[in-house]
Amino acid sequence: MNQQGQINSRIRRIVTIVLLGACFISLASQTMMVTALPVIQEELHVSLNAVQWLTTGYTLIIGIVTPLSSNMYEKFTNRHVFTGIIGTFIIGTLVGCFASNFATLLLARLIQAAAGGMLMTFQMTTMISIYPIEKRGAILGLSSLVISAAPALGPTISGLILEFLSWRWLFILVLPLMILAFIVGYLKLPNFSTPRPIKIDYLSVLISLIGSGLALGSLTVFQINLWYGLAMLIVGLLIIAVFTKRQLRLKNPMLKVQIFAYPSFRWMTIVGIFAFMVLLGTEQLMPIYTEKILGIGSFLSGLILLPGAIGNAITAYFVGPIYDKYGPKWLVMIGAVIMLLASIPLVLVNHHSSVLILTVAYMLRMIGNAFVFSPALSEAFSELSQEENSHGTALNNTLRQVSGAVSVTLCVVIANTPTSLVSGIRYGMWSTVIMVVLMILCFYHYLNIKKANQK
Repeated sequence: MNQQGQINSRIRRIVTIVLLGACFISLASQTMMVTALPVIQEELHVSLNAVQWLTTGYTLIIGIVTPLSSNMYEKFTNRHVFTGIIGTFIIGTLVGCFASNFATLLLARLIQAAAGGMLMTFQMTTMISIYPIEKRGAILGLSSLVISAAPALGPTISGLILEFLSWRWLFILVLPLMILAFIVGYLKLPNFSTPRPIKIDYLSVLISLIGSGLALGSLTVFQINLWYGLAMLIVGLLIIAVFTKRQLRLKNPMLKVQIFAYPSFRWMTIVGIFAFMVLLGTEQLMPIYTEKILGIGSFLSGLILLPGAIGNAITAYFVGPIYDKYGPKWLVMIGAVIMLLASIPLVLVNHHSSVLILTVAYMLRMIGNAFVFSPALSEAFSELSQEENSHGTALNNTLRQVSGAVSVTLCVVIANTPTSLVSGIRYGMWSTVIMVVLMILCFYHYLNIKKANQK
């Protein structure tokens, strides 16, 4: 990797725009399918359990392929990695455009997800690498803006599209945007990374795929059969433990798990994970409540989420530079307080709750989330070296996606457990409050460690 000072500001701007634009499209595509599921279920004549794999499978594949990205970043030039990722996403999108049955449509989504998981890590690693460390908070603020806002905007965008067009247009409209990103990346993206002749440990790749596949797949099997899901989870975790032990012995590991020894990476990654779990859990529960309890359509339900997505994006943009000047302490605490206060109307929902109050509460919770997520992401990388950034982003993204999938599954299961859906939604919202409390405790522990190290 070249020194950051050798990359001029014009090249940085081009790289930033291309990467954030492509990443936004990929992450928005992850949730755009949510509002299309009932339409696809009816048109392709499949069950609800089957059609849900269009979203669940997408999340699971991202969690499975992301650990592979650190080796790809080191072995190939950044331009080759980017064009390969975007080319793969384009192939998946093309398959989706012409899908005539559910199996083909699911294949299209899984191909998109494989590229999307790689792209998210590539974007973060590149952004950290080409900007000086004193701008890390600002640049990761932009990155967290995209990571948070794109999935939040996805259901609103797809709801608008589905008001006038068929579900195929969720692929058709994405296709030219990704082709444009491919062309601009091929022509303008400079080769600022230096490939290393590393040997990929294919046994680690195989163990990782099997272990993470079983562990993540158990999340959906739990809803069908408790014991099968539990068996898959235990076996998956045991295989992941074998994978971790192997990484500690290898000279060039597939994933450098040793970076968990850094307190900043370990604890602030956990803080960021809890913030992301709250974000996805709340985002999943809100449409269930508005559509099932209040009887609001999918398009309007998506619009209820829009102010929150906008508030989150704007806040993340300004929080990054503030972190660069003052650090994470007050930002995270302010965000946590806002999230707790915004929880009050959410845990008290009933059949007659005001849509306006819920919209404002959701927006405030998303704003509070941005106060936490962006600084947590920046602080997690504060002790990593340049060579460790790709492994750090792969680990951070993998754990965040897996935890996000756990949060969504947990909140939906809790919401559907009581006979009254209103009570279930309340319990689900309470589970997100518990996540906020755990987030605060982890951050407080990190501050104590940091304070002790400074003495």
